Amino acid sequence: MAAGRGEFYSSVAEGFLRLSAQLAPPAPGTRAPALSSRGVPGPGRRQAEPERRRAGGRGRGKKRGRQLPQAEPPAGKVETSNPKEGTRTKHGADLLKVRDSSSKDNYLERLPTEILIKILSYLNAPSLFCISHVSKLFLRLANDDVVWQKIYMSEFMSQTWKPRTADVLETKGVATEMEDQLVGHWKKMYFRTVAGQEMDKWRRELKAKSPYTGLPRQTEWVLRNLNMSWELTVHDRSGSESCLHMSRAHFSESSVIVCWNKCNFSSHRHIASIQLHGVRKEAPKSLKIGKDWRSLILRVDRDSPRRVIGKDKLMKLVHVSPGVIIGVWRGQGNVAFIMISLHFHKLVEKSLLGSPACPYSGPVERPLSCSWDPKLGLHGYTLHFVLHNTGTAIMSGHSRQLSCRTVQIQHGLLELRFINRTNVSQHRSLSGNVNLPWKSDSLEGSVENCCIMTMTLLDESQEPFWCVSSPICIRMAEKPPRSDYSGECFLMDYRDADGKVKMELVWLKEEKQFFLFGLTVYVSVFKVYKYYGRSS
Repeated sequence: MAAGRGEFYSSVAEGFLRLSAQLAPPAPGTRAPALSSRGVPGPGRRQAEPERRRAGGRGRGKKRGRQLPQAEPPAGKVETSNPKEGTRTKHGADLLKVRDSSSKDNYLERLPTEILIKILSYLNAPSLFCISHVSKLFLRLANDDVVWQKIYMSEFMSQTWKPRTADVLETKGVATEMEDQLVGHWKKMYFRTVAGQEMDKWRRELKAKSPYTGLPRQTEWVLRNLNMSWELTVHDRSGSESCLHMSRAHFSESSVIVCWNKCNFSSHRHIASIQLHGVRKEAPKSLKIGKDWRSLILRVDRDSPRRVIGKDKLMKLVHVSPGVIIGVWRGQGNVAFIMISLHFHKLVEKSLLGSPACPYSGPVERPLSCSWDPKLGLHGYTLHFVLHNTGTAIMSGHSRQLSCRTVQIQHGLLELRFINRTNVSQHRSLSGNVNLPWKSDSLEGSVENCCIMTMTLLDESQEPFWCVSSPICIRMAEKPPRSDYSGECFLMDYRDADGKVKMELVWLKEEKQFFLFGLTVYVSVFKVYKYYGRSS
């Protein structure tokens, strides 16, 4: 008997779902399903009209029988001489009749609440979300704790366990006000558990770190496995909003370059703000009940610094801090594409765990170090440095045990020399051409003397201390530095609130390539003291 009742309730629950799909309001821009004269989905009255004409067409021309007197139209209906208008009027009245939750023909609301809850308890979480949009009654029943308790128990644990809060309520008899505060407890517990299980899966994959970069080895694999995408929300100065979907992504050793090709803006100066959101296209089935969740990663506005970093015959590249490149057609000023470089450090968390309005901010972790060390924060650094573009690595380097003496601290900056100009063994050439390929919706090309710099600076415990991934360009040195090389000297530099990076290059005409003979990283003393919890 119990099995028979279960099958009965399951079949009724399936009927509820079909009915909810029929009674739910149509989406904007779509037509409501045609209703028959009884108020249930069926062929429309316009479709049934030709059938009645064919049925009565045989007697056309013959003497009709006595016609019954027509009844007056009921209240709420308007008679019209146009039969089509009358059909539409009655069709609208039938639609209102079906959707009116207080109608006398609404047999669902006549059922006792206990039976309705029993039926709904056979549905899963996505089905409950769908049926909650039918009426206020089903919205209240679909959020009932009894229903969500059964779903939670059946999926995650045995039914004999009770939460601590429920035990306190039963044993101590807390007032009704405390019980009201627990409304929706099981629903919250369900979604927290589902989200926690998903987080545990990818967090386990991110535990193994690379000894070379100090970053999780499986960052690219996790992002691809989660089907992660990135979207741009662009606002212009007139107030209009545009959403751009990712065109492609180029993964490298410790960063990813994301590109958007289909841009339709008259000028980059008309762009008021750009918001980058992480979007997971395929959410878990148990959580796939609404729109895609959007996690804010970064935002740039009209006050963000902008400068031209390079150009070719067709394109001009405008760098908007931090890390945003806007491709502008030369001679026209129209925006052709937008490109953003993202560092792998905490990229999964930033893409998933933020909110649509606020970016992710993880817990502040203090490094395990000796407070009695007078040189705390001045030694033990490890630097991983890469110059690359969307397809190739131009230069890559790794160095340990970088340190700074107290006398080297100038202008509030710690000096960490990665390549010393006096040490010839550290000098190296840049493989290939320094360029940044671009691709619009119709054309493609490459801008010379531009690339992406991705830098990861680790502290003495091999934890990320300063991470940067940003476009960078080569410019002529105003004051050529002293060097043993004959040739024109150039500079590549980067600067933000945490410090700056300076690279010194020389152009070798015979080899037709750049040679790097100096690379220095400057770190803000304020950042060091704040990170290690020091006052001075």
